[in-house]
Amino acid sequence: MLTYDLENRGGLPLYEYLYRCLRDDILSGAVAAGTRLPSKRALAEHLRISIITVEGAYQQLAAEGYVIARPRRGFYAAPVDHPPAAPALVEVPAEESSPRWRLDLKSGRVDSFPSAVWARLTRQALSEGGHLLPTPHQGLPALRRAIAGDLRDFKGMVVSPEQIVVGAGAEYLYLLLAQLLGREQVFALEDPGYPKIRQVYAKWGAVCRPIPLDGQGMALESLRASGAGVAHISPAHHYPTGIVMPIPRRQALLRWAEEADGWIIEDDYDSEFRFTGRPIPTLQSIDARGRVIYVNSFSQTISPSMRVGFMVLPPRLLERYRRELGFYASTVPALEQQVLGRFLDGGWYEQHLSRTRKKYRLRREAVLEAFAACPFTAGLTDRGAGLHFLLRLNTRSDDEALRRRAEGLGVRLGFLSEYAAVPDPAYAHTLVVNYAGLDVERLGETAALLSEVFF
Repeated sequence: MLTYDLENRGGLPLYEYLYRCLRDDILSGAVAAGTRLPSKRALAEHLRISIITVEGAYQQLAAEGYVIARPRRGFYAAPVDHPPAAPALVEVPAEESSPRWRLDLKSGRVDSFPSAVWARLTRQALSEGGHLLPTPHQGLPALRRAIAGDLRDFKGMVVSPEQIVVGAGAEYLYLLLAQLLGREQVFALEDPGYPKIRQVYAKWGAVCRPIPLDGQGMALESLRASGAGVAHISPAHHYPTGIVMPIPRRQALLRWAEEADGWIIEDDYDSEFRFTGRPIPTLQSIDARGRVIYVNSFSQTISPSMRVGFMVLPPRLLERYRRELGFYASTVPALEQQVLGRFLDGGWYEQHLSRTRKKYRLRREAVLEAFAACPFTAGLTDRGAGLHFLLRLNTRSDDEALRRRAEGLGVRLGFLSEYAAVPDPAYAHTLVVNYAGLDVERLGETAALLSEVFF
């Protein structure tokens, strides 16, 4: 009787795994041509699975020609060519897997997910069956209406749902914008800044110009001298420096965009986590000329694994987007869009953010207090927003030596110098500390481990 270990099928459905096992035995000759396969009932009893599972596997084998079904006689292995011996394989290095760090200060992890509400909304959406319907390329209308409502209520942005494009995360939206604005554009990027932005635009073939930051954000004179037609900025809370762009600089950038016939991509990453003062109005909300493209995602506020982002296109770009890029299919599953729309409409997103802000505010205070007392700390820069801060190190070692030493101890660090396209000695000896994943109860152990790295 044919016997297979059905416990090691991974995520495959049972019938598909059984079908593969039988197919492989027929191809290898282990089941010779003309051999009668066990009856469905006999094989089901032997493997302790349902007859329906065996029938599904047999029917798939018959459909592909691996077996021949003979009425009232059963299934027989068909004659097939057996593959020749495989040639020697050239050894290819395995993809590097993520190590289990004892301490990770570099990853922007969050540990607050509304599991119960999300599961309930998922069951509701599944029971109604709307996830089986085609999804418009800009995203489900219900989700776009919910996002527009959230932007109106909490960001002061008056936008039409028609202006919103939903996509699989911010990086995918960057790629869409690169295609929409064109390779002939020069993209001005904040330096230091998030490296993936530069990587996405550069891989598309766009010319990228790093623009230094002053105390108010992207330096205007350098921007004007760059010849750029697009400026990608994060005015509410720059990553990684934490700079909050004041209103005079925002207005000056809007004037630049109008004078240069250019565009501003407002990346609102991390802006929901503001712990001091009032929320900062978005640049889009004060843009009277339709020059700002607003981009945000739910990766920090809900979960990094939920790749859902959105952008708000100004009316003058919307028609071009539909004409030139409207052929793309939606990249976010309909079910996920339905659940997220319900989550926003039902007020659960607001409640979730309120609880999460409180949790991270307390964690931030504890982490800042603990790190300020450490002998390796020469200074802290915290802007009262976001889930990271800058820590100036009291050390003479260079960043690369510290990184190697840290990795040897199982510690992952992110240095400000890593975020710079143009090296600058001023960025040395400064850590970008992402604190959202730190355990407050183990801050003493964290400080002791870091002391091993720096001393």
